[in-house]
Amino acid sequence: MSKQVLAGAALAAVLAMSVAPAPAEAAGKEKCYGVAKAGQNDCGNLAGTHSCAGQSKVDNDPGEWKIVAKGTCKELGGLSKKEAKAKYKAENS
Repeated sequence: MSKQVLAGAALAAVLAMSVAPAPAEAAGKEKCYGVAKAGQNDCGNLAGTHSCAGQSKVDNDPGEWKIVAKGTCKELGGLSKKEAKAKYKAENS
């Protein structure tokens, strides 16, 4: 009986994680592309050349992003993911 209880609890935990909002969204934040300074990006880039924070090579690369307060990206001169993809594609064609 205890194995069934544990299995049920594990399943409930997995399901709860899959419907929970991402931490950035939950905190009223969003990804903003093109505003990270060199070495200050928050994670991987659009090009897929790295997958970690702090690895951007130039300031304001449209393929790099930072988490910012929701609604402030445009004020910072940043781009949405869709806009960043389009700009990155145009610059690298």
